[in-house]
Amino acid sequence: MTQMRYTSTTRFLHWLVAILILATIPVANIMQSEDIARETQDRLFIFHKNAGVIILLLVAARLIWRAFNPAPPLPDSLPGAQRMAAFATHWLLYGAVIFMAVTGYLRVAAGGFPIELLDWLGVPYLVSESEPLEEWAQRAHSFGRFVLVPLLLLHIAAAIYHAVLRDGVFARIWPPLGR
Repeated sequence: MTQMRYTSTTRFLHWLVAILILATIPVANIMQSEDIARETQDRLFIFHKNAGVIILLLVAARLIWRAFNPAPPLPDSLPGAQRMAAFATHWLLYGAVIFMAVTGYLRVAAGGFPIELLDWLGVPYLVSESEPLEEWAQRAHSFGRFVLVPLLLLHIAAAIYHAVLRDGVFARIWPPLGR
């Protein structure tokens, strides 16, 4: 079954963001452990913070790209409930990823910690140091994982389901490069 596919740019951005998100989740868990060396913990924090900035920029680029390059249509054989679930899951994922990046940024910036990539680029912080904001952002960021991770798992499960079915849905986004 031949279906229209996402553009190469969309597929590249999708898989790059996916890899970064899937890398930041275990890093977030490990970096908070008191059982690792401080130097290792510091490197993981640096990776996590800067990956968050890159993820936010890539998602923004993807949304801008998507505004001019809409998603290809789903196969006609897909039931209405699956269409609605796919639509909702995709937009909730965008929202959850943006929420995590913004709350992570607020936690770090309001806490007075560096975001090395932004510092290197000379980007000024958008918020001043603020303990109440830092505490709120830390709680929000921590809570956000309980939304993001189930949405990711649902998305991955649906992708596997469609890859096994070979109904054309998974083929729209895979492989990330090529025709």
